[in-house]
Amino acid sequence: MTTLFLTVGLPCTGKTTAARRIEVERRALRLTKDEWVKALYGRENPPSAQSVIEGRLIEIGLRALELGTNVVIDYGLWSRDERTALRQAAADLGATVELHYFALTPAEQRRRRDQRQAEAPHTTWPMSDDELAEWAATFEVPTPGELDGTEPLDEPPAGFASWDEWRTHRWPPAVS
Repeated sequence: MTTLFLTVGLPCTGKTTAARRIEVERRALRLTKDEWVKALYGRENPPSAQSVIEGRLIEIGLRALELGTNVVIDYGLWSRDERTALRQAAADLGATVELHYFALTPAEQRRRRDQRQAEAPHTTWPMSDDELAEWAATFEVPTPGELDGTEPLDEPPAGFASWDEWRTHRWPPAVS
């Protein structure tokens, strides 16, 4: 049985470090959005392209699961709906899901941000303290049942007949 690993957390909390470890230890295809955005856009970080890149990588990941390869999605997945859509997609393929949640104090997150920007600026984008605080306010912390897989999946949000439909809306197939 294949496994979809989801790294969940805000920037600079250790998601990519963990994804790299999972990639090796669990022989998983690692799909890290930031690496793709950096390769394609350099210093830019266009929101419209982010969603499309995430969606394309999700499709690759789902196909890899279907072919029998473990996958680690390294995005952050700040909303419960995003996580639920991916949990449903994995279940539809007969794969298991492991959520790995990363949380730090704001002070430690800022320290790691500053260290990353000083030591490896080519791997990141500038992030202000205000942006970190704003993102933290929008982040939906996973519930214990979400983390251990015991919580049933929610129904798709109003206006969507299925999680597949919602997933295509959230992660469009092309930049519009």
